[in-house]
Amino acid sequence: MRLTQWLRTSRADRELRLWKVGLVLPLAFITAIAVAAAVFYTGWDLLDVHGLKPERRIDSKTLFDLVKLSFGVVAGAGALVALVVAYRRQRVDEAGAHREDTRLHTERFSQAVDKLGSDSPAVQLGGVHALAGLADDAPDDSLRQTCIDVLCAYLQLPFTPDPGDDPANQEEHHRYLALRKVRHTILRLIGDHYRRPKGTHRSWQGCDLDFTGVIIDGRLDLEGATFSGGRVSFDDATFCGDWVSFDGATFSGGWVSFHGARFSGSTGYFLDAMFSGGRVSFDDATFSDGTVYFQGATFSGGLVSFSRATFSGGTVYFHGARFSGSRVYFQGTTFSGGTVHFEGATGSPPPGLIDAVGTPAPATVTLPVAWLSSNP
Repeated sequence: MRLTQWLRTSRADRELRLWKVGLVLPLAFITAIAVAAAVFYTGWDLLDVHGLKPERRIDSKTLFDLVKLSFGVVAGAGALVALVVAYRRQRVDEAGAHREDTRLHTERFSQAVDKLGSDSPAVQLGGVHALAGLADDAPDDSLRQTCIDVLCAYLQLPFTPDPGDDPANQEEHHRYLALRKVRHTILRLIGDHYRRPKGTHRSWQGCDLDFTGVIIDGRLDLEGATFSGGRVSFDDATFCGDWVSFDGATFSGGWVSFHGARFSGSTGYFLDAMFSGGRVSFDDATFSDGTVYFQGATFSGGLVSFSRATFSGGTVYFHGARFSGSRVYFQGTTFSGGTVHFEGATGSPPPGLIDAVGTPAPATVTLPVAWLSSNP
């Protein structure tokens, strides 16, 4: 089944919205007259004028001034009409240029998606790079988001597990490795672009990322990324690759969710991460293997929830974490195996943590002495 049958994309087609000339010109004249009248009466008031001196006859100079005033009004009206027409022409030209850019983008997008839907992993790899380039050059944010959505959708597609390196399965094994290369390339490109500062060329920060249900069996490097907008979902994702890194990442807005995610062999790094706003959810996540580091993380704002998470294996480090203002919840969390370290953590114990750990705390969960003494 081709990839395009899996996708449902909506495109915001920018429509040129201009008022009719028959309405714009009278409104422009009325506005101009209103502004002129306001200026005239303001000057009248500032000069403290109490009335006009009546004249029964006018001399040639006054008549000439009236003629110049008449021509000035006509010239001003003509200039106003020319300004309105020029503005409309500029808007039409801009809309035409945008439509042309969109048309070219759509053609390239269709070609890239066709490549991504190919049966050849090499052609798919070309489609991946083409979509990443299109996202960089997209004429507007909605088209950029569409390209990113397609890349994420590819990661969500089901794939056949590795049949092993048995000689009888050599062809299937090689195809699995080739397709895995495509998947890992997408992860690398997303990480490279999302780490770039927002507003700079080729930055995807602020765009949505949907890794829902994705098996992340390769490296995902989001070191130093800033999550200050958009929605990033790792819901029900499985981290089973080498490592995923959020070292030095800043969570200052937006919405990031690891709801139901499983860390079952991967090493996850949140070293020195800053949680200062927005919402980050690890609700119902499972830490069953591997190692996850929240070492040195600062929880100073926003909401971070580990509610109903399960720590059943592996090792999770909260060494030196600082809980100084963020709402961090551990209600309903289960500590049934593995090792969880909170040594050196500062601030008040997160709500629900002490109750979830139990009293006395098991040897697999190490807590600061101050936290234990504050909850006799």
